Amino acid sequence: MKLVLLRHGHSEWNLADRFTGWTDIPLTGIGLDEARWAGRALARAGFGFDAAHVSVLQRTRQTAEAVLAAMDAPDVPVRATWRLNERHYGALQGLAKQAIFATWGEAASRRWWRGYAEAPPPLASDDPRHPRFDPRYAGMNPADLPASESLRDCQRRTLPYWENVLLPALRAGQRLLVVSHGNTLRGLIMHLDGLSAEAMEAVEIPSGVPCVYDFDDAGRVRTRVWLDVAETGSAAG
Repeated sequence: MKLVLLRHGHSEWNLADRFTGWTDIPLTGIGLDEARWAGRALARAGFGFDAAHVSVLQRTRQTAEAVLAAMDAPDVPVRATWRLNERHYGALQGLAKQAIFATWGEAASRRWWRGYAEAPPPLASDDPRHPRFDPRYAGMNPADLPASESLRDCQRRTLPYWENVLLPALRAGQRLLVVSHGNTLRGLIMHLDGLSAEAMEAVEIPSGVPCVYDFDDAGRVRTRVWLDVAETGSAAG
């Protein structure tokens, strides 16, 4: 069983050093190129997919569609779920790092975005950035909509999708591509690799570089490798 994880390509707010979270920001031209490089690298390595799973945020769907087009496989179904959304950054969402440092201090700010258990200050319930005002989540239980998340919170709402959707599909023989976000993938990799919270803080997820997991029949990880995309461009970042 093989699973490919991919962080979406660069967006405008990535380049501006702003915390994006659940804000629906599109890819840049660079981000689309990263996705195409990843798709060509996957095709060269002989990969094919039965389904792609993405978050409800357009930057992951754009990435998945560009990857599949580069693989000459545009008809692979793409399935979206809020459980693969990026971590919600609460009151930090939309702000640049220097503004955050100035407001809350660098030490606290770094704990919030690199640590495991501590969430940033939450959004007020009437803040227009709150997901309860987004029509994409209108049918959801309001209790499931975060005003802020730690990495642990993000991991807890992602893992049910792994256990109930992705892992059963892999066991049924499906070849899966999962396109998600840096923190969401950090939490999933932490779970799959059995990493401690301290070890997870040092893990970086480069955009546009496929991470390939190989599992045994029991669903245990045998190997994890990053696919080389160097022949068609640099996708680090």
